[in-house]
Amino acid sequence: MLLAGDIGGTKTHLALYEVVGSKPILKHQDTFSSKDFSTFADVIALFQAKTQHQQIDVACFGIAGPIINKNCRTTNLPWEITTSGLQVQLQTQKVYLLNDLEAMAYGMLHVRDEEFCDLNPHAKAHEGNRAVIAAGTGLGEAMLFYDTQKYHPIGCEGGHTDFAPLTVQQDALLHFLRKKFPHHVSYERVVSGVGISEIYEFLLQSGFAPEPQEMKNIAQDKDKSALISQCALQQNDPLCLESLHLFVAIYAAEAGNLALKSMSLGGIYIGGGIAPKILPLLTNGDFMRAFKAKGRFEAMLANMPVRVSLNQETALLGAAHFGADKLV
Repeated sequence: MLLAGDIGGTKTHLALYEVVGSKPILKHQDTFSSKDFSTFADVIALFQAKTQHQQIDVACFGIAGPIINKNCRTTNLPWEITTSGLQVQLQTQKVYLLNDLEAMAYGMLHVRDEEFCDLNPHAKAHEGNRAVIAAGTGLGEAMLFYDTQKYHPIGCEGGHTDFAPLTVQQDALLHFLRKKFPHHVSYERVVSGVGISEIYEFLLQSGFAPEPQEMKNIAQDKDKSALISQCALQQNDPLCLESLHLFVAIYAAEAGNLALKSMSLGGIYIGGGIAPKILPLLTNGDFMRAFKAKGRFEAMLANMPVRVSLNQETALLGAAHFGADKLV
């Protein structure tokens, strides 16, 4: 049996598969609130109890954090995850840890074509590298290196590079964020769920527009960024709508940066939980305008495929296929 997982700062998805040939066949799946557990081992123990402690032959986990020497200290959780510890707990030597975006990059190779939304109607298909960017709890990035025969996912921590403003408004946003994060303002501080809230607070304090009543009375346990998106898309609230417009512009600009750094002529793939929820603001042309605005390289980016994965289990899918390959 194969155990695969997608471990994020908000949720942890675990799934049990039977491998037939080289294909993982889903047998059981569960989702856990990450912050309800003090260790990842506790999540594994609960999942094993639910699946009657079936023998695990191979396990693969995509984790939101850097994998160093086969271990990971998660970025947005107080978890220390070690390969050796999981080998003991799962009673198998075949345990593999991937960066969550590395797992998502594997998954992009297995997402069905109808599960993508294409943002660039002028795209021209090319063989070449691909890249993945995903905003959710944090901002993840990865590359898919193409060796002329197959793709090799490469995880990175590009979401933590320096935020570079491109307009006077974005200059002011950076100044606002430096007061909160004086040592380093990364793209993740802006292009993430929390980032949407930060942009909203910046615009509110700058007097862009009045605060909607729904946001004034928001409960402590409510997802603020989700409510901002709701007020923008359903009520056309000026403050919330501008928050998302600014978010999309910066998201697209960083996607363009990643495209240049990886020479992703094969396309940019957008994952994560936020993009499918704000799809109308990605498909109206604004994303592509900001994505391709790279001066002398605008023509190259204007031809790149830019695709949103609508499959919310892309990283889990990638971890499952990686693990299945290790059994073949």
